[in-house]
Amino acid sequence: MSSSLALYVHMPWCVRKCPYCDFNSHQLKSAQPDGSYIDALIRDFEIEAPRVADRRIDSVFFGGGTPSLFQPEEFARLLTALKERIAFADDVEITLEANPGTIERGRFSGYAQAGINRVSLGAQSFDERALKVLGRIHCAQDTHRAVEELRAAKLDNFNLDLMYALPQQTLEEAQIDVRTACSLGPSHISYYQLTLEPGTVFHSRPPALPDEDAAWHIQTAGQQLLAEAGYAQYEVSAYAKDGARCRHNLNYWLFGDYVGLGAGAHGKISLGSPMRILRTTKPKQPREYQDQIRRAQDSVGDSSFVAAADLPFEFMLNALRLNDGFRRDCYEGRTGLALEMLDQQLVRARDRGLLEPIKMGWRPTELGRRFLNDLQASFLSQEPV
Repeated sequence: MSSSLALYVHMPWCVRKCPYCDFNSHQLKSAQPDGSYIDALIRDFEIEAPRVADRRIDSVFFGGGTPSLFQPEEFARLLTALKERIAFADDVEITLEANPGTIERGRFSGYAQAGINRVSLGAQSFDERALKVLGRIHCAQDTHRAVEELRAAKLDNFNLDLMYALPQQTLEEAQIDVRTACSLGPSHISYYQLTLEPGTVFHSRPPALPDEDAAWHIQTAGQQLLAEAGYAQYEVSAYAKDGARCRHNLNYWLFGDYVGLGAGAHGKISLGSPMRILRTTKPKQPREYQDQIRRAQDSVGDSSFVAAADLPFEFMLNALRLNDGFRRDCYEGRTGLALEMLDQQLVRARDRGLLEPIKMGWRPTELGRRFLNDLQASFLSQEPV
């Protein structure tokens, strides 16, 4: 088991919840979040620390909500406290999610001074009508201005989030979005389809979306434009320039370990010998989370070990999202199971044209990536072996 570790920190507030969003986010009732949440995050890590003694943080991701509602000084205080409690890699990747509508002039310079070295900017679209329908608080010009601020702060390693198959979106409109995103020169682009998730406003009152064939044409046209602009697809919705793949997300997709801090955060830690995998979940409501932190001695939220029978599916649910697939040693090192136990499922998927063998491992074919859900489901524990 590697000593490296990822850290996810959830900042649960936003200015206004978007109608498509199913993340754990809560509308902020004040001008800015209370600094006491930073104290809770520090205490949360102190409680988690015994599980990850002698490990090293290789990546940090501040997600939300809208983490950019917090001041740079609060990130500096948090990161300083964490570095006093666990080792950080010299080249640690520290990503901040940011909403273009919450960035004041000079704010990114403050984030860079605090230790942030990668930013994920939620552009979503550059079409004003689409942004309004999506409930975004920013306009297209805000994204252009935020990129200028990133450049001024020398934060050149940034991602743009871009959605497609938006309400009433045409192929031409989608292509304009991709071309505009590429013209801003991000090192990484997340390009993903709008889906109607349970519990969201869009799920209860669905907007008119492009049909399945139209969405497929939009997707493939966008992928071609991204490839022509030098963005190589390496995961279902991730495209990067050379050397700019997101290390934090790669850790998820390769079934690595991560500590989850904050309201609603999830974690995954490998423990003991023989290895067992512990999953943790923190309370979703910020007030309940902070109340539990104040009272806690040795645990916060819920935790449970993953059953051995579920490990193959959990691994494949992540690793098969990668165009490059996975290596045998990665599967065996991170599940504690022999890959030979899956020979029948692997051969069956190969015979269906969904998987292909590579040196020391397997990867999804183009057909397998298109029918990824079917491929992943073939590794469910109730499948015959």
